[in-house]
Amino acid sequence: MGQAKPYDIPKRWVWEAYKRVKANRGAAGVDEQSIEVFEADLQSNLYKLWNRMSSGSYFPPPVKRVQIDKRDGGKRPLGIPTVSDRVAQAVVKGYLEPDLEKHFHPDSFGYRPGKSALDAVGVARQRCWRHPFVLDLDIRAYFDSISHELLLKAIRKHTDCAWVLLYIERWLKAPVQLEDGTLEPREKGTPQGSVVSPLMANLFLHYTFDMWMRRNHPSIPFERYADDILCHCDSERQAQQLKEALAKRFAECGLELHPDKTKIVYCKDDDRRGDYPEQKFDFLGYTFRARRSKNRWGKHFVNFSPGVSNAATKAIRQEIRAWQLRCRVDKRIDDLARMFNPIIRGWMNYYGRYYKSALYPTLRHLDRCLARWAMSKYKRLRRHRRRAEHWVRDIACRTPTLLAHWPMLHKTAAGR
Repeated sequence: MGQAKPYDIPKRWVWEAYKRVKANRGAAGVDEQSIEVFEADLQSNLYKLWNRMSSGSYFPPPVKRVQIDKRDGGKRPLGIPTVSDRVAQAVVKGYLEPDLEKHFHPDSFGYRPGKSALDAVGVARQRCWRHPFVLDLDIRAYFDSISHELLLKAIRKHTDCAWVLLYIERWLKAPVQLEDGTLEPREKGTPQGSVVSPLMANLFLHYTFDMWMRRNHPSIPFERYADDILCHCDSERQAQQLKEALAKRFAECGLELHPDKTKIVYCKDDDRRGDYPEQKFDFLGYTFRARRSKNRWGKHFVNFSPGVSNAATKAIRQEIRAWQLRCRVDKRIDDLARMFNPIIRGWMNYYGRYYKSALYPTLRHLDRCLARWAMSKYKRLRRHRRRAEHWVRDIACRTPTLLAHWPMLHKTAAGR
């Protein structure tokens, strides 16, 4: 008989964790090993990982840091663990998450099973109608600022499983490999991009913010999506007092409210006559502001609602530009539809949920890009922009479901 392992980790958990990692794809870590290369010797790789985790001899490699573009400009550091390390993290996440889920606040929406960013936007929309002020919170460099000591204390409230605590502590301390190859030790924070980070980040704010609000301000509703937080207040004074109290609370937990990006916003509509300097805010790709709407009887009124943000439409246009449609003259329009419909459908499903007309200018821009593609492909349309735009519109009328955005855009145009 073989010697029993110190930690009882079923092999099936490692296999299930691998399947979740594979489904999420992702780039290679510091070892440059892709999922395809990992799969080439899958059985051996998973066995080695299980063997090391079960014996307590698993030490995570450094996390590869890359800089990705943020929607509002600037860069966000993203940490990419190796494929093997992602599987190990998925084992721990699979063990911890079901228990933590039972304790999390109903108004915490980020990275949780059965909850989504659109759910958070919808709840925020309803509450902006009921409460005239929003405190829009921005935590400076949240993921990089999490206190390891406080996080481990929070985890120990929920589990005494020795191997879970051992590996989480090792992940928190694993160094970061910068783009020039140098290793940077980590005293605090959990890297964005790792499998277990969203769960850790949620747990930290569960105690830092969610439970603190429940104890100290039970009458003030909020929505939290990871570190994006809105609080709904009944007066400017209440919002100001909450802002000051939260600045103190976050400081006690090693976090800092961004002084410029944290703001109090007045949710202006037809019934709210006051005038305040801030009357709009962005939340999860939507801009909330006063918008002209029509009720069921056809009467126009102004309400405070979300519509796709300028930052999101800018990102969509940049992605369309990256498709380089004018270089794809070897393709037919139905080829383009097959290639890009999944992406377009994703934009429609997310940004078209609320105040969809805010998305129309960007969808019309996409049609103009298709017209420029047609001008490059067909000699008869060259240097005839209007004729090319008519050509696109004619196809949209004949086959309105060919491209994912046409039913919304051209049905609207036809109905005018």
